[in-house]
Amino acid sequence: MNMHLGAKRAAATTTAALLVVLGLGSGIASADDTPADTSVVINTEPPQETDPTDTDVVDVPADQVGVEPDIPGSGDSGPGNHPGSEFCDRANVYIPTAKRGDYHKGVGAPNANHNGTNHTARSSFTAEVSGTVGVSVSAGLTITTNAMIGKIEQKYNVDLSASLTARLGNNFQVDTPAHKTTHASYGVYRLRNQGTSYIIYSNCATSAKKSITSYTPHYVGWYIWESS
Repeated sequence: MNMHLGAKRAAATTTAALLVVLGLGSGIASADDTPADTSVVINTEPPQETDPTDTDVVDVPADQVGVEPDIPGSGDSGPGNHPGSEFCDRANVYIPTAKRGDYHKGVGAPNANHNGTNHTARSSFTAEVSGTVGVSVSAGLTITTNAMIGKIEQKYNVDLSASLTARLGNNFQVDTPAHKTTHASYGVYRLRNQGTSYIIYSNCATSAKKSITSYTPHYVGWYIWESS
């Protein structure tokens, strides 16, 4: 989950209860949606959908994830091409370089429950809307979004999707300490990844290498945080 946010672990008994709720909620399509090693974290700040430095990522429409990107000059054979020069098979390249962790994109408005008593109370939250979350990618990718996802999955041995749906009615329960407010956002965790993309021309020259940042749906789940 978001490692860049300050967080505190829930007590062992609470964690066990939360994992049961996450596994049985109707918004979870299957057990594979939530990785087995995902532990429940009570965060101290609201979620960030993307890293603040990623100002150029844009959503990829669902009907475009399998479409080759339109790259100006992509039909060129490369600079300096001439008879007798070295020959290469022309290729569009994407290489994953760094897996950066999961960021939560909420579906619908967050819920909140304040405990005004002097003892711990149980808070229950239910997803009030359904919504589908897709991929976001920065400019310069030279292969299809689907192909990029496949390369990330292969390198890091993770299961990703071009889109995941957080469904209406999923229920989540958690203990709220005395005089604290528990906030809950239901949605999709997306894996942030960085990679390099470029073109190899037929004369073996390459285009400028572009750093690519992507956010790809990883699993459906709740993001929880507390405030005073």
